[in-house]
Parts: sequence; structure tokens; C-alpha cells
Amino acid sequence: MPQRLARGLALLWMLLSGVVEANAFQQDLVEAALERTQHQVSYNGAYYRLDYPNGDVPANIGVCTDVVIRAYRSLGVDLQVLVHEDMAANFAAYPSKRIWGLSSTDRNIDHRRVPNLQTFFARHGQSLPVSQTSSDYLPGDLVTWMLPGNLPHIGIVTDNLALSSGNQGGT
Repeated sequence: MPQRLARGLALLWMLLSGVVEANAFQQDLVEAALERTQHQVSYNGAYYRLDYPNGDVPANIGVCTDVVIRAYRSLGVDLQVLVHEDMAANFAAYPSKRIWGLSSTDRNIDHRRVPNLQTFFARHGQSLPVSQTSSDYLPGDLVTWMLPGNLPHIGIVTDNLALSSGNQGGT
């Protein structure tokens, strides 16, 4: 396993397993996600050639995954590296061939695809059962759902309450 992937997975495991206080990490993730809402960002899912590691699309554009990627990165977790290196070592475990017909990884876009993030987190023990009960989700949890047109979407549960329902909100 490449050294960077091992270090990143060790950090992620410590943060999410309780070795480092998980509640503190989740609260930091919520704060990082909420901070992202203060930026003027236009929806743009265009393909960009990115630096590696720590590559990002221009700060004024992005998609749902970029909110997650930027929030994690602000806490020292580079999902671009973690997802790319895990995919490189375990390509068949990811849906890239089935969904997009790909035969290899692409460090410019793989981490920006919701199904790849779902697979990455599930492969590393960070998956929750699907529930229609809002109290089953805690601030800092990642949730995914399908938008009209069969478009996968991802968000971070926050501790803000939605005025319309009283349920926890997300970004």
C-alpha cells in the first residue's frame, strides 16, 4: 500500500474510530462544512486537470462532492489522495467500470464522484444503514441520495435545524 495512502487512512481511521475523539472530529467537520457556505461558488462539474496531491477545482466553482472534499481537506484529510490510491490498488471494488466504462483511475475526477466516495467510505468501515428517521443521523455524518434524473448527491449532516421541518439540516 502506498505510504501516503497508509498515512491518510490511519489518520482517517483515528479520527473516525474514536482513537481521536470522533465527536470532536465530526463537530470540526460540521464547522468546516458550514464555513464552506460562506463562499460564492457556482455549480460546475466540468473536468479539470488538478494538482496532486491537494488538487482542487477553482475556488469559485464546484459540485456537492467539492464541499465534502474541501471540508475534509481543511481538517487535514486529502480525499483526492485517499480515494485515488485506494482505487489504484482496488479498482475492481469501485463502480467506475460499471457506471462510466472506465478501465483505470483518474486522480483528477475520481474523488469528485459520489459513487466513488460511497465506495471509499464503505470500504473503510464508514457506512450507515439507510434510514428515513432523521435522528439516526448525527452532525458530521455523510449522507447520499438520488436527485431527479438519477443523479447521485452527497451532503454533510449539520447541527442546524431546518425551519420547515425541524429536522437536522445539511450542506
